Amino acid sequence: MGTNGQGGAPAHWLDRVIGIAREAGRRIMEVHSAGFTVQKKSDHSPLTAADLAAHTAIAEGLRGLAPDIPLLSEESSGISFPRRREWNRYWLVDPLDGTKEFIGGSQDFTVNIALIENHAPLLGVVLVPATTRCFAAAPGRGAFVQDEGAPATAIRTRPTVRGKFTVAGSRSHGSEQQERFFAALGPGTEVMSMGSALKFCLVAEGRVDIYPRFGPTSEWDTAAAQCVVEQAGGIVTDLCFNPLRYNTRESLLNPHFLVIGDPSFDWRSYLPESA
Repeated sequence: MGTNGQGGAPAHWLDRVIGIAREAGRRIMEVHSAGFTVQKKSDHSPLTAADLAAHTAIAEGLRGLAPDIPLLSEESSGISFPRRREWNRYWLVDPLDGTKEFIGGSQDFTVNIALIENHAPLLGVVLVPATTRCFAAAPGRGAFVQDEGAPATAIRTRPTVRGKFTVAGSRSHGSEQQERFFAALGPGTEVMSMGSALKFCLVAEGRVDIYPRFGPTSEWDTAAAQCVVEQAGGIVTDLCFNPLRYNTRESLLNPHFLVIGDPSFDWRSYLPESA
């Protein structure tokens, strides 16, 4: 098991964090079963009681695990950058990633919990509440998937073969740039559509070669899944192929990015010029 020189060992925390995510997932599914109303946040994105119940479960659980580590969550994001930039290490959480999918009846919503250190994800858990499937990763543990009550299975990205591409696409947030990229890959390209952070997990499992995102996301949408992809052998980069980093500026919006399974494959010639 690896440590990180900051007074703790995230690899040792991973099972506890998985348990916290599972509790949040149970609370989400309780709301799902009981019925719910939809509110609008100030940015007009949807909010349900499930988002808030999951946030509460995660905040309580992480305080019990590591009370000195601050938390940045989609549901508690009003923390100024002058305060955030003092954080070397913090939890970055999306209690319910894929609220639109949750409202629409899809199973493609997740609980995302990441530990960030020095602007990079050091631990990541992506739980699918509707199925209990959990993707998790940390240095010293690698990346794995686990259904509740079942053994964990290690996952790994796959080599990319030119002309035999399988790509992940956004079900709710398609774009003209995405379609141009898919077209550049050629007519034999297979596209798998899925919601939330699960598109990253398709790459981590070796089911697809790349997930390009040419639309807005927030840092809590990507951090946990980025850790899973990286520990599975892949990379997550901006469109200049620099690693996606966290808490480096006032805005919590990510640049457009690529989730790449095979770091040795050069995707540059396929990217749309305006990307």
